[in-house]
Amino acid sequence: MTHPVAPRPTARRRAQLLGAVAAAALALLPLVACSSSSDDDAAPRTGEGSSTTEPSGSPTTAAPPVERPEGPAATVTGEITGGNGISLLAAAELPDLAEAGYTEAEYRVTGTAVRYTAEGDLPADGRFELSPGDAADYATRIVVRRPADAADFNGTVVLEWFNVSSGADVAPDYTYLADEIVRGGYAWVGVSAQHIGVEGGPVAVAAPGAELTGAGKGLKAFDPERYGDLSHPGDAFAYDLYTQVGRALRSPGDLDPLDGLDVDRLLAVGESQSAFMLSTYANGVQPLTHEFDGFLIHSRGGGVPGLGEPGAGLDVAGSIGRPPTIIRTDLDVPVMIVQTETDVLGIIGYYPARQDDTDRIRLWEIAGAAHADDYQVGGVGDALGCGLAINSGQQHVVLKAALRHLDTWASGGDAPPKADRLEVEGPDSARTFVLDDVGNVQGGIRTPAVDAPVDVLSGLPAPGASLICVLFGTTKPIAATTLAERYGTRADYLAAYEAATDAAIDAGFALPEDRDTILSEAQPDRLEG
Repeated sequence: MTHPVAPRPTARRRAQLLGAVAAAALALLPLVACSSSSDDDAAPRTGEGSSTTEPSGSPTTAAPPVERPEGPAATVTGEITGGNGISLLAAAELPDLAEAGYTEAEYRVTGTAVRYTAEGDLPADGRFELSPGDAADYATRIVVRRPADAADFNGTVVLEWFNVSSGADVAPDYTYLADEIVRGGYAWVGVSAQHIGVEGGPVAVAAPGAELTGAGKGLKAFDPERYGDLSHPGDAFAYDLYTQVGRALRSPGDLDPLDGLDVDRLLAVGESQSAFMLSTYANGVQPLTHEFDGFLIHSRGGGVPGLGEPGAGLDVAGSIGRPPTIIRTDLDVPVMIVQTETDVLGIIGYYPARQDDTDRIRLWEIAGAAHADDYQVGGVGDALGCGLAINSGQQHVVLKAALRHLDTWASGGDAPPKADRLEVEGPDSARTFVLDDVGNVQGGIRTPAVDAPVDVLSGLPAPGASLICVLFGTTKPIAATTLAERYGTRADYLAAYEAATDAAIDAGFALPEDRDTILSEAQPDRLEG
């Protein structure tokens, strides 16, 4: 399935655009409001950059049918309309859903969720043993984007856990994955799983235009006409709420938000704050419910959130100070962990939780990528006022490949290729990336932007970067004289860039369908002649 690319924002959207950029930025910012943990914390870290890149996935056999324990499903009580429309801003260019043959709608879902408890601390090996406890009622919302024609549906639902750190729901992974979602025939559902998104709460850092997103207000206060009857009992119940939404998609009641689409696979997806929550979910809840067929955990930290208390949001930022914890290695579904430079050695603090690949786990670390980037904020990163240009790497290319690999893997097909880790050196207290001759990191997943570079792309902040810019990395132009020495002519540069593009596709870290898009991102005008 092909689809048109949405046009660049017009003048009509400029009033909202800055607010959307602020939402994309603020959704990630509370994670940096506390200090990171010491790298000396006990963590079962393995694979110190020793993984080897395999050009193709290793074959797997189809898993037997999953026996899922019975449990309550959310009830879809009706479509949500009125007010100011669906509250889910995005700054980036996204596919036109109608022209792509997709529909979009929003639904109210209700139920009674339990909270989970554990005896003692959550172990660093991820093998959480949780027990259901108290129950509480909830009423939240889901946003559904699905093929209008059932014949175009590929059988897979991507269930994204909304990022709510700003108090305004944001779907960063939909932004990165939208092209692959619509051309591949996936259904996408976003869920307001957490307390702050519905009820509101404190925002760690303000940004210009953030008031346009309702940052910190929550849905109920931001648009009471549309969302006034929602209610969230606290993040302690978010894990079971998420499970119940998944069950409602697989086995709908009287009102089916997927309009009869038969669900073969359900993939759990989330970035940043949401990836933190999904890490706890995968380690503790998935072994009890077996609800999901695969996980895409994007930009998680080294620690994981706790289980929460009723009536409040979890301090996900505090997870950075918790002991490093891997994803458990005995899960019976595939897990893809995708990390950027910012996540590995930056404030997110993932490095101590690095782990080896297994027959059910793949860890991909992307060279030249940042926790958030110019693609996420629609190519208008200058609106953030970061001084230096923010990261403009090609993370989006790798993530689209990751989704397709995960879907194939969860279907019983080939496992994704393994990838080298980003190269790191130095003692625990002063680790740094190993850089190449122009200043880009060595190792990791390579994109044309780092293998045929015209910029130094970093996921680490510039010295003295403001809090709002610390997760966006930097883009620093390589001197024209250096480019001339490296490539000679524009034609030579384009040949090198095209070869790097084909190498990434051949290795499985980019998709053939994205080749033209990748080639369009070349910058021959940076060279003379």
